[in-house]
Amino acid sequence: MVHIDSLQALADIAEEKQKNISDIILMEEAEGKEENIDKVLRQMSANLKVMQEAAKNGIALDTKSESGLSGGDARKYQQAVLAGKTLGTGMLDSVIMRALAVAEINASMGRIVAAPTAGSCGIIPAVCLTLMEEKKMPEKKVVMGLFTAAGIGMVIAKKASISGAEGGCQAECGSASAMAAAAAVEMCGGSPYMVIQACGIALKNLLGLVCDPVAGLVEVPCIKRNTIGAVNALAAANMALAGIESVIPPDEVIMAMKSIGDIMPGVLKETAEGGLAATSTGKRLEKEIYGIK
Repeated sequence: MVHIDSLQALADIAEEKQKNISDIILMEEAEGKEENIDKVLRQMSANLKVMQEAAKNGIALDTKSESGLSGGDARKYQQAVLAGKTLGTGMLDSVIMRALAVAEINASMGRIVAAPTAGSCGIIPAVCLTLMEEKKMPEKKVVMGLFTAAGIGMVIAKKASISGAEGGCQAECGSASAMAAAAAVEMCGGSPYMVIQACGIALKNLLGLVCDPVAGLVEVPCIKRNTIGAVNALAAANMALAGIESVIPPDEVIMAMKSIGDIMPGVLKETAEGGLAATSTGKRLEKEIYGIK
């Protein structure tokens, strides 16, 4: 097994071996699990199918969360698109709709892939499934993109955190956005160095994002933040594919996220004690949900 402790090292290894980052991660996973590559590919393909099912059901079904805080927005967005009421941005509409759909399935206790977390579960599917549809990509390319996303996520988790309770929403939606951007770049033919640049750009755009769930539930503002993470991933991927680089190296962006998370007040890290959760409406909703007088 190779030693991967940074995004730069991951890109260097891939370039040296004239492979994609996904190839390196796939081989590492197979070796680490002592399983053959075909079996590992099937396992990731199964994850992709769960993502597809969640995106489809989130739009088709009238899903509602038990709290009543969320549900139905993905279908509402689809209806607006069909009626020509949105800005008519095509791929952007699809990404927003799928991010809402998957996140709403999570809120209604449906089956999702927590990539990297349940709270950020809509971002990677929204980007990868939309690219698959728009670019008519074969399933294998999308599956390999998920390996790239996984590799980026492993580095972020090792160097910083993917936990909202530890680093705020920047560690959840920020990391997911970086992972999605990286996957998108590789899926569209970008080099390993472009992949990590997309990660750096996406992550730094969401630095400082707090985790302030209303009533402590992964619904408000989490679901709509999934749409922002997905759209941000597209923007970062496009910039990286254009040859634009992050002025601050991607690994330093990760460490900046860690330092911000370390000094972020606890009330802004999944405690539902600050931010939107502490607004008058947020507190009122909490009392209504839990029957507090």
